[in-house]
Amino acid sequence: MKQKAESQYLPKKYVEITNPDWVKNATLYELNVRQFSEEGSFQAVKKQLPRLKKMGIDIIWLMPVQPIGILHRKGTLGSYYSVKDYWSINPEFGTEEDFRSLVEAIHQEGMYVILDWVANHTSWDNDMVTQHPEWYMKSRKDTFQSTRWRDYDDIIELNYRHPELRKYMTEAMKFWVKEFDIDGYRCDIASFVPIDFWENVRAELATLKPVFMLAEAEDKELHRKAFDATYNWTLWNILHLIATNNTSVKNLSEAYIAEHVSIFPKEGIRMNFIDNHDKNSWEGTPQSNFGDALKAATVFTVMMDGIPLVYSGQEAGLDRSLQFFEKDPIDWKFHENEELYTTLFNLKHQNQALWNGSYGGEMVRIMNDKMDQVISFVREMKGDKVITVVNFSKESIIVQLDTSFDTGIYTNVFTSKQQIVSDTTILSLNAWEYLVLYHTEPNV
Repeated sequence: MKQKAESQYLPKKYVEITNPDWVKNATLYELNVRQFSEEGSFQAVKKQLPRLKKMGIDIIWLMPVQPIGILHRKGTLGSYYSVKDYWSINPEFGTEEDFRSLVEAIHQEGMYVILDWVANHTSWDNDMVTQHPEWYMKSRKDTFQSTRWRDYDDIIELNYRHPELRKYMTEAMKFWVKEFDIDGYRCDIASFVPIDFWENVRAELATLKPVFMLAEAEDKELHRKAFDATYNWTLWNILHLIATNNTSVKNLSEAYIAEHVSIFPKEGIRMNFIDNHDKNSWEGTPQSNFGDALKAATVFTVMMDGIPLVYSGQEAGLDRSLQFFEKDPIDWKFHENEELYTTLFNLKHQNQALWNGSYGGEMVRIMNDKMDQVISFVREMKGDKVITVVNFSKESIIVQLDTSFDTGIYTNVFTSKQQIVSDTTILSLNAWEYLVLYHTEPNV
């Protein structure tokens, strides 16, 4: 019997797309143009770009910039996600030239920009409603309907069974890349839209330039041919439960992380967050959701593998839910959060262990004697190492860690002091206290 070639038994690569090179150690910032300044304009955003760059932001995600529907509008200004026209600019924010100037300014700062895209639904007064009513989902009464099983009465749902709709939406997405030189998209409720549509879009956009694609979804299948990154809703939920003392840290380490490192594609990037426009608008603030655990949870979301997100105002200690349909500008002031993000993002950029997806190191558990309260792990890549220890409890504790595989001289990222790590490490940690130690190999 003829033997099969050995290559037939080699594992096949799950992710078939290639991330742009600039994504490898990138951070992400969701920018709410309406609330970002008193003016609520593209021009006003430009004034703060140097600050965002200094904080360590690499990719600016702009919430939708297209005109908002008037028919059945919510509130005075309406929802960003009720799109009236996919091809033009919302005059609330400025002109086409203002938008083009903003994109250019972001690029000049060495950052990239992705645009929020709403493919699942439109406003009631989008031109497609009258020109192509067949492109929409219909109820049993043969009327337009909002997203099924959700009460969003300012929008109506599209039907992707129509090839003409797919072509229209694809061309619209290509338009913004060609005309304004944006660098990709954040795609609203991406799992509600057929995956083969997204896969084709990614292939067509890639013929124009390397793009970064973020899906508001958790499906790992989206990473195969369509998206670089997906939302980490599950992580947020578990951290929230830990912060409110409703669950043990074992639910994070032995359930979620164990599954994550085992089955999630290594090339896939999870977007880790403490806040975003959905959480902030409808589910409370970081302070109300995480309380005294807020800093510990923030540190963990940056140290865990994945691309970290900052939502507008988080760095200023935003402590209220921004109104979604009205003008409600952020009160900008210096806050310790900005210093925390700057420190963590600087480490992420310099230490390859913390890079995104397959560019960075896998989370490897460090055993300790307080597994119900403390999570401890190391990430390593090309000689660079980061050890993270977090006391996810409201108690002061003494914890012993088995660091026999990670001995050496490290630097505390927050104090800049050197620390020797021996076979056994004993730490005294206050409630919700954390420790981050790093070692960086020169010229690797």
